[in-house]
Amino acid sequence: MVISQRAEPTLLTDQVYSMIRAAILSGDLPSGSRLKVRDLAEQVGTSVMPVREAIRRLEEIGLAEREPHKGAVVKTLTFEELIHVYDVRRLLETEAARLGSENVSSEDCNRMQAEYDLMRKAIDERQVIPTLDHDEAMLAILYQAAGNPVLLQMIRSLWQQCRAYKIVGAQGSLDNGNDDSLWRYQQDLITAARNSDPTAAAAVNSASLLDASERIKARLADQHSA
Repeated sequence: MVISQRAEPTLLTDQVYSMIRAAILSGDLPSGSRLKVRDLAEQVGTSVMPVREAIRRLEEIGLAEREPHKGAVVKTLTFEELIHVYDVRRLLETEAARLGSENVSSEDCNRMQAEYDLMRKAIDERQVIPTLDHDEAMLAILYQAAGNPVLLQMIRSLWQQCRAYKIVGAQGSLDNGNDDSLWRYQQDLITAARNSDPTAAAAVNSASLLDASERIKARLADQHSA
């Protein structure tokens, strides 16, 4: 597909970004593939500038990374990293949910509900990145109520580190019309927060992250066997 050069610069970059991102998620650009600016620009029919900006965005969301002597490449997703990151996330986010539910205010719960509603809208519109953004915003409200900024900072760092895995999992759930895992746990978490129930909040988060890691493992296995 060749993009019209008459498009506005920002729109042009958005189009290039969407095309490269779609190629990564579909497996057309597999893990480890080099993202050569000039080659990609020639393929989509643009100058190098929108391609450079698109690659920068892909790095920001965790789908691309820099490697010595190679430049930008599609992030390599491994079962080992997935297990390690999600094990640590379970430890930290289960505790953050437990502490947060003990201190969260009704106003905070209303803000969580607002982010949840936006997340459901993004799910209905099959928008992966907004779905994850609103999910993280909702969780951050609860975790911030825990009163430990270092804990929240560490969790945010892990979110960034595993964003590529989260995208794979979310896309898989969207592709499966009968999968409610993108919103079911969050709904239960808001209920636990409103009830000031730390045990329920911790249990919901633990179950959610276990389920997510299993779904992502299955999705990666399918991609590797394709």
